[in-house]
Amino acid sequence: MKLLKKLSIKPINIHLFDLAFIHESYSNENNLSDCYERLEFLGDAVLDLFVSEFLYNMDANLSEGQLTRKRSNYVCKKALYTYSMELGFDQNIKLGKSLELTKREIDSVISDVFESFIGALYLDLGLGTVKEFLTYSVVPHIENEDIFFYDYKSELKELCDQDGLEITYELIKEEGKPHNKTFTIAAIINDKKYGKGVGGSKKEAEQNAAKEALNNI
Repeated sequence: MKLLKKLSIKPINIHLFDLAFIHESYSNENNLSDCYERLEFLGDAVLDLFVSEFLYNMDANLSEGQLTRKRSNYVCKKALYTYSMELGFDQNIKLGKSLELTKREIDSVISDVFESFIGALYLDLGLGTVKEFLTYSVVPHIENEDIFFYDYKSELKELCDQDGLEITYELIKEEGKPHNKTFTIAAIINDKKYGKGVGGSKKEAEQNAAKEALNNI
C-alpha cells in the first residue's frame, strides 16, 4: 500500500490496513465478511486516550470541564475529516459501486477511516507507533489551537448549573429524506425558549441552539 510507504509505516499484518478502508457497502457487494467499523470503534477509544493524555500533560491549570471541551474539539467529525484529508486517506476508501451518498455522508466516511486506521495501527504495531503517528498528524493542530468544534452545550449547562437553572432541548421540526434530514431544535431554560438551532443531526442542531441561547443570555 503506497499510503503506508508514504507514512513510513512497515506493517506486520497488511490485511488490517486494507480492512481499515473497506466500507460496509463494498464489503456487501464483494461478499466480504468484515468492514472498517470494528476498527473504527477501537480507533475512537485509542484516539480519545491519546488526546486526553496530551492535553492533561500540556496544561496543569485546565479543569476537567475545560479538558473535556478541548478534547471534543480535536476528536470531532470535522477534525477527523481534516486529518484524513491531509493524509490522503480519502483516496484509499473502497465504496460499493451502487452506493449513492450525500456530501455529508461521504465526509462522515472520510472521518471514520481516520479512526479505523488508528485501530489497525494499534493492533498491528502497538500504542507506541500510534503515538508517533498522532504526534505527526494531530498534535500540530492542538499546538496551533485550531478550532474544529466548540461545545456550546457544555458551556450553557455549566452556566445554568451555576444559577440553578434547568436546560432542556426540544425537537421543533424534522424534515427531509431519511438519509438527508434536517432538524430544528429549541434550547429551553426554565420553560422559556432562549435559542433555536438547525442541523443535519440532532446533536448539531442542539449545539447551534445552545450557541444562540448563550448569545441571548
